[in-house]
Amino acid sequence: RNKSHLADRVSVTSGMMQSVHGVRAISRVSATAVRRANGGRSARVFPIASASSSSSSSALASRARVATAATPWSTTPLGGARTLVRASAAAAAPTADAPKPILLSEYAPPEYTYVSVFLEFDLGEEFTTVSNTCSVEPRVPPVSSGDSNGPLFLNGDVPSMDLVSVTIDGVVLTLDKEYTLSQKGMTIAKPPSKLFELKITTKLTPAENTELEGLYKTSGNFCTQCEAEGFRRITYFQDRPDVMSVFTTKITADKQKYPVLLSNGNLTRSGDCEDDAKKHFTTWNDPFPKPSYLFALVAGNLGCVNDTFTTMSGRTVQLKIYVEHHNLDKTEWAMVSLKKSMKWDEDVFGLEYDLDL
Repeated sequence: RNKSHLADRVSVTSGMMQSVHGVRAISRVSATAVRRANGGRSARVFPIASASSSSSSSALASRARVATAATPWSTTPLGGARTLVRASAAAAAPTADAPKPILLSEYAPPEYTYVSVFLEFDLGEEFTTVSNTCSVEPRVPPVSSGDSNGPLFLNGDVPSMDLVSVTIDGVVLTLDKEYTLSQKGMTIAKPPSKLFELKITTKLTPAENTELEGLYKTSGNFCTQCEAEGFRRITYFQDRPDVMSVFTTKITADKQKYPVLLSNGNLTRSGDCEDDAKKHFTTWNDPFPKPSYLFALVAGNLGCVNDTFTTMSGRTVQLKIYVEHHNLDKTEWAMVSLKKSMKWDEDVFGLEYDLDL
């Protein structure tokens, strides 16, 4: 993936064998010869035929023509063999969208932190609505009350979601006036210089999400994959590991299709929705600050295996493993492993499990 790193390598296939019409042709080409013939650049070599295998040269030459037509390769005679030589990645023309290295020397801490995050997921068949309400605080207060801490940038994969609204302290922001959008996210030009509430509402289509990042559906279940940068496909957020917050998550869905609604932390509330008898909800609170890439959500028709674990302080913790119903008989070892790992954390590190579930 790192083109500049790969360009420093000499990628040469030597001593390759090819069987054509019962004749095993052997081609050996030195790395030095390849670099010299390719203008000093590293190259990858694929042998087509050796000089001694003249009886098969026409068939091999035909293969070379097919390969040359299908790919940007060139044929070059080297060391008595016909070869296909492709220039290294360094010779490729750079593009505007090419990934750029992230250097530690360029790191700067975020100007804004999240005191708390409240997520609301209304899971639907055609689309899902996500409301993201954050208590945002400038990391360093401005020198004077009239100063600003600079713009607030929020990561967001624009093609993955539809933006419904953006509000600060209940006031709706206007696109291209108070905030702008780019392919990489949202920039709020002049956020308040003190603690404020930022609410962003987006719409997703999980059933059409084939990237398996963010929120998607698989086997009829809703799932998330947020590590490393999937959360920005769900909502606009400071999706970086040095921005941590306490998350509370409310999930609403059809109670017959999705009887199990799971997220991080402890289950604090659950029940039927007052405004829709066909739906139910759960609310989860994770009391320990975490970055967005650790967020998780699962909703579906799943079976459950239950057990308990007694911590070293005598506290009883509920253990639950959720799987598809046809896999319930395959969870025994998973539960045994879970309990052993929790005991190992206590024996080796003195760390006691700190959630209730």
